[in-house]
Amino acid sequence: MTAQPAKLLVLPGDGIGPEVMREVGRVITWLEKNRGLAFDITEDLVGGASLAEYGEPIRNEVIEKARAADAVLFGSVGDPRWGHVGFEKRPEVAILKLRQELELFANLRPAKVFDALVDASTLKPDVVRGLDIMIVRETVGGIYFGDPRGIETLPDGTRRGINTEVYTTPEIERVARVAFEMARKRSGHVCSVEKCNVMESGLLWKEVVTDLHAREFADVKLTHMLADNCAMQLVRNPRQFDVIVTGNLFGDILSDLASMLTGSLGMLPSATLGAVQSNGKSAALYEPIHGSAPDIAGHGIANPIAQILSFAMLLRYSLNLQEEAKMVEEAVSRVLESGLRTADIMSDGMARVGTSVMGEAIVRELDKLQK
Repeated sequence: MTAQPAKLLVLPGDGIGPEVMREVGRVITWLEKNRGLAFDITEDLVGGASLAEYGEPIRNEVIEKARAADAVLFGSVGDPRWGHVGFEKRPEVAILKLRQELELFANLRPAKVFDALVDASTLKPDVVRGLDIMIVRETVGGIYFGDPRGIETLPDGTRRGINTEVYTTPEIERVARVAFEMARKRSGHVCSVEKCNVMESGLLWKEVVTDLHAREFADVKLTHMLADNCAMQLVRNPRQFDVIVTGNLFGDILSDLASMLTGSLGMLPSATLGAVQSNGKSAALYEPIHGSAPDIAGHGIANPIAQILSFAMLLRYSLNLQEEAKMVEEAVSRVLESGLRTADIMSDGMARVGTSVMGEAIVRELDKLQK
């Protein structure tokens, strides 16, 4: 039980974001009623919803609310209606700015296959059964934030796009430290991924991770792998991995690839953590890895499980409510074992349900677990 209400900023965002976030609201209400927890929740607009209301993808007031919160629960951003605006006004800038302003440098993306969904993967069941990978991706450095960047017109009238891959020793050490500490709580193996064969930034990454391992984490097994080989190995033999740590660009690509090993983007949560502050807390943002899916928004068919599991990660990492986090995850597992499926994970012999029915079913399983 928390000593005082947990202060949460909820940002549903665009597309299916508000729909799946409503199902998290059911879980929060259940926890308050049945587990004696209290939540102080503030909701605001980001992405296309914020553009429509305020003319910008995220306001400074929202960033300040995020700083003051114990954690941020984020839905999704992206709206084709804003495809004509410049980069700085795109809905997706909201999440990039939150990560940068709050120094949310370590993105945790689990890729776990539920037993009931082994057949949902496009890979053979014997390849993915029991899969449980954690990808730790650096999120405020690398090519997405490095300078110089931009598009320039050359003297001959042609244009050139520029992005710069930049990493420093402290940036690499802090995200690698998260990965090593995570591995200590799991199977004790970190695979560091880069392109040291063709990129100086990758060579520095490998050297820094190796040095940190020798100094502080010799009890953890460390291996290194080139990013292209890692992509191949993820579809060839994914169970060889425990924790993967990598930079921003490779982490973006590899974590999406790993997500499809599980069968659906709609199943997977994520957490993005900042540095531990003097009060012992760290800024943190939790979001499903699926997008806003505007093509199905409003139809009531979106899968809310990734959003609900993101909230479970919030309970675990920001509020230290381990028992409640496990209860939510177990409730999801039981619902899947019962045969209920949203459209994205539907298979023969299962019962297809919509967003709200899936949310209701998860709450009913929480009732059973409580008893």
